[in-house]
Amino acid sequence: MRTVFVALTLAAGIAAAVAAVGFSPWWWAAAVPLTLLGLVGGVDLLQRRHSVLRNYPVLGHARFLLERIRPELQQYFIERNFDGRPFDRDVRTLVYERAKGTDAEQPYGTERDVYQPGYEFLVPSMAPCPVPETPPRVRVGGPDCKHPYDMALLNVSAMSFGSLSANAVLALNGGAAAGNFAQDTGEGGLSEYHLRPGGDLIWEIGTGYFGCRTGDGDFDPAEFADKAAHDHVKCVSLKLSQGAKPGIGGVLPGAKVNAEIAKVRDVPEGQTVISPPYHRTFSTPRELVRFIARMRELSGGKPTGFKLCVGSRRQFLAVCKAMLAEGTAPDFIVVDGGEGGTGAAPMEFADHVGAPLTEGLLTVHNALVGAGLRDRIKIGASGKIATGTDLVKRLIQGADYGNAARAMMFAVGCIQAQRCHTNTCPTGVTTQDPRRARALDVRDKAPRVQRFQEATVSSALQIMASMGVTDPAELRPHMLRRRIAPHTERSYADVHEWLEPGRLLAEPPQSWAADWKAADPDRFTV
Repeated sequence: MRTVFVALTLAAGIAAAVAAVGFSPWWWAAAVPLTLLGLVGGVDLLQRRHSVLRNYPVLGHARFLLERIRPELQQYFIERNFDGRPFDRDVRTLVYERAKGTDAEQPYGTERDVYQPGYEFLVPSMAPCPVPETPPRVRVGGPDCKHPYDMALLNVSAMSFGSLSANAVLALNGGAAAGNFAQDTGEGGLSEYHLRPGGDLIWEIGTGYFGCRTGDGDFDPAEFADKAAHDHVKCVSLKLSQGAKPGIGGVLPGAKVNAEIAKVRDVPEGQTVISPPYHRTFSTPRELVRFIARMRELSGGKPTGFKLCVGSRRQFLAVCKAMLAEGTAPDFIVVDGGEGGTGAAPMEFADHVGAPLTEGLLTVHNALVGAGLRDRIKIGASGKIATGTDLVKRLIQGADYGNAARAMMFAVGCIQAQRCHTNTCPTGVTTQDPRRARALDVRDKAPRVQRFQEATVSSALQIMASMGVTDPAELRPHMLRRRIAPHTERSYADVHEWLEPGRLLAEPPQSWAADWKAADPDRFTV
């Protein structure tokens, strides 16, 4: 059948070409496409790479075309408003509307199945409170910090220049400057695009020490101290791991390392850059704590902390023991969810490696409470915060403030095309292609970032007021409930264990005792 089809196509093309000698316009119009189809069919028949094309020449190309546009078909025509992943249409629309300053209300009730196991809801009060006129801020800075920083409830999470276009970084920082919140630089270095608009910055240092590294890739204390002294740098964060790919490093192909990116990252132009999966400056919990203290000293006493995707509870407890033994601690810890984020990663890591944000927050919060350290360390939650509800939930689960990356990308025009790692972002957000990046207008998008952050924090405060709470510190686990079966729901106070202050130091509960005993401040025990 295949051969017959190809033969007929070729014959038709040849016949058309012969007849076209008579200069008939109709034959000319038919000859060209039929001949091309015949040639395509011949090539399909002879090639050996695609079995589908050998069995179905010409027609088989329709399969590859449909496969290519499947995500768009799924997203725009098939998915229900609340089905999409990572972010459904309802959430994306909410972010777009808030960023534009338009109406973000929904009529006719929820479309979600409120009796589905896993559904969560917040508990309203019979005596709601007035919404605070001024959003509260979180004082970040422990006893060893000389320059505490008042963190907003929602900030821009870690995204590097290089991963993001220059225009995207400018828009995000411009929004942060206008809205008085902070932007995490990501581990790609401190670029002029982070500094130019004047927004507050959290300078993130990763395993590659980009922007403060020696020629052979070690940490450069002098360069770090010089850049950390910049007025716009309010905090310094050491990245241990990220939710997208905890435990592995990254590779930036040499083709993407242009002169500008090479200068920002302190790497050779045109050469592939490798971020190792581990740090070279420390290898034990005690050395980690000492390095955090050294970074704080080099920065002139600015708040210094670290970010991680939680894995082993035993290893995190070892870090807590190291803090106690050394008599010092980070000023903040950012917990990244194992659900992944803006960083491209192997599917297996994004799907199956690392604790999801809820479990990560509960682990870090309870460990610090149990070790008597919680009052000096603030916790940031980084992972899929896009609405006021998301923010309030994370505050209840143990966070003091939240960071958002993908939602901020939506605010500057991202459409969740999921081509972030291909340099072909259709909206100019995650690309270094000048033509594509030019589509993102900074003057238009920066105010959208500011409006989205302001509206989301306002929504969170309104929700808290409906719960009878005026300050995030008043939120309690019993205010968040989770359906665990179609006819059974429980509060977070009942579903999860919550340690009392200093409990691990006095008499660890049985569920924590083995991990606490095995935790060693001088090695990361598996």
